[in-house]
Amino acid sequence: MCCAATVAIFSIFLTSVLVHIFSIPPIPGSRDILHGSEIVNFVEATGPESLAFDPNGNGPYTGVADGRILKWQGEGLGWTEFAYTSPQRKDCVHANAPVMEHVCGRPLGLKFHSKSGDLYIADAYFGIQIVGPNGGLSTQIIKEAENEPFRFTNDLDIDEDNNVIYFTDSSTVFQRRQFVAALLSDDKTGRLLKYEQSTKQVKVLMRGLTFANGVALSKDNSFVLVAETKRCRILRYWLQGPKTGSWDVFAELPGFPDNIRRNSKGEFWVALHSKKARVTEWALANPWVGKLLLKLPLNYKQLHYIMVGGKRYATAIKLSAEGQVLEVLEDSKGKTMRFISEVEERNGKLWIGSVMMPFVGQFNLF
Repeated sequence: MCCAATVAIFSIFLTSVLVHIFSIPPIPGSRDILHGSEIVNFVEATGPESLAFDPNGNGPYTGVADGRILKWQGEGLGWTEFAYTSPQRKDCVHANAPVMEHVCGRPLGLKFHSKSGDLYIADAYFGIQIVGPNGGLSTQIIKEAENEPFRFTNDLDIDEDNNVIYFTDSSTVFQRRQFVAALLSDDKTGRLLKYEQSTKQVKVLMRGLTFANGVALSKDNSFVLVAETKRCRILRYWLQGPKTGSWDVFAELPGFPDNIRRNSKGEFWVALHSKKARVTEWALANPWVGKLLLKLPLNYKQLHYIMVGGKRYATAIKLSAEGQVLEVLEDSKGKTMRFISEVEERNGKLWIGSVMMPFVGQFNLF
């Protein structure tokens, strides 16, 4: 009886400890309403990382896991193929095959040039690409910096006034299909880069970032934001004014930021891939924990499960032009949206992408 009672007490204690370390602190002021999003499904496609509308307001366009870029044509026509980043399409027949990404390409960040109508693409394996308004096979325009080929091109934004592209390379060690390993390791090789189209010169603006991710210019082009995913923060690099060439912390976040997108008011929507569970926060603060996990016989899905605290949900945060939190929208149970990668505000709606889901979300703000 004594032993049974001891076992029972220990089980209760262990359960409470596990519940605590895998728990996720709530975000003050959050509104749990994103489960009301409308789903726009794909047919045999998945992973709409980024969303973009062309200069005529058509779209959205989005890159998916098999290397294609699709265009939304409305309820009648649905999604149609617009472009692709690799000419090697013969074996790219699976909706999601990470082992084929280096062959098929993996388009991530997308941005249209409003004057030319060209679509610029950050392909994780093939660098910065461009395709004309009629689509088709894209052309590579940037593939390396400082004689070092890109390993994990992630996102971009365009300063059209000065013909400059700002973009990120998440790691010089890991590729996109190793993204969980990049987060769990002590990798600090992410970079923010600048490409001047007039001179075709690439310059590294920031280095030593832990998983450099989303990019967004301010409305007046005075600074550019970059998401440092592993450290759960947004950094601001000054392009104009007395602080030119320096950087500071724009916002500390309660989770892992992916893409950043500016709205028409100059505010920024940040998509959180997941919030920080207590166990995740502890693991990331102690690099040896991540290294230990990577040595265990676990696949990337199991490692991802640990990293997100075993939870599936969606969190979108709106920041002011100065970095203050203005709004937090969530699907706290993951009923509709989860693991979101981008939030694009357009005409009173949020278009929501997810690098892992087989659909795009659409949420009415009003």
